Amino acid sequence: MAAHGRSALRDLFDESPTPHIAHPPRTHHRDFYVATDGSFRKAGGGLGAVIETRDGTRVARVATTDTPPDNNVAEYRALHLGLDVLAARAPRDARVGVLIDHDALASNVNSAILATNHPDGKAPRPISVPSATRYHWRGIQARLNGFGEVRAARIDSDQNPAHPLANAPNQYRHVNREPDRCVLPETPEPTATEFPPPSRANRNSGGRASD
Repeated sequence: MAAHGRSALRDLFDESPTPHIAHPPRTHHRDFYVATDGSFRKAGGGLGAVIETRDGTRVARVATTDTPPDNNVAEYRALHLGLDVLAARAPRDARVGVLIDHDALASNVNSAILATNHPDGKAPRPISVPSATRYHWRGIQARLNGFGEVRAARIDSDQNPAHPLANAPNQYRHVNREPDRCVLPETPEPTATEFPPPSRANRNSGGRASD
């Protein structure tokens, strides 16, 4: 359960690995978090997305039916959808945490981000996407480049809040009627690590402060 004034998605992000990217505490301070999931069934699949600010305010939920050719394609389509929805509600300099329960997709997202920041545009490892997702991958890349900073975390499927939306989109279609929100997260309170402790801050004020 998330702490008061703190996003449940942020808690998941903080506790999950971010493939290929170091995960120091400062990187946990995202402005928005988006969890996505895609499902595939012969009878028809679905896409789901949940977006929250860092202070726990829900920005949007999406549950829609889809007909992907397989589960891998469904995951890419879901992320593309989630990033599109977030881009319409977040400023361009937003710091975004992405939560995905698909190993290869999380790896590709972070590799693409590292490649963008590399002087030679090189990813830490080859990026390989299913051929049927190439247009969605291009859309994902465009959205990733449209935010101030993005990082993807790999979460378990049973922890993904977008999972039920993708697997039972007709059951959850009411979430699509929720009012649109264009909200910004509250300004975080300064943490103790951002300022020297009083004993050190007061050293130049005369006298010897104890440690």
